[in-house]
Amino acid sequence: MKRVEIKVLECTVNTRLAPEYGQPNIEPCPFHKAGDVFISVEGAKPEGLCESAWQAIEDYVFALGHGAPGFWLEWSIQNHAAVLCCNDGLRPVTFLVRALDD
Repeated sequence: MKRVEIKVLECTVNTRLAPEYGQPNIEPCPFHKAGDVFISVEGAKPEGLCESAWQAIEDYVFALGHGAPGFWLEWSIQNHAAVLCCNDGLRPVTFLVRALDD
């Protein structure tokens, strides 16, 4: 099984929905910041990665770790990689998840 890199691309606030559904002065996710990198080994959740984010991307990490070729190429130009986000609709964290060449 390949190692899989999980890199935080951005942490944002949904400026369209936050005013209506979020607390006043809502800020981006406090758990991650752009540039954070995690490595999944043997399909395990990396230490320090938010549990909610892991639940959202775990299936992709598993597939990439097992060598799945770009079955998401309809929306991505990278083979063996995917741009995904966590389940927080008000403060989404966007990740680049890619298999590493070991």
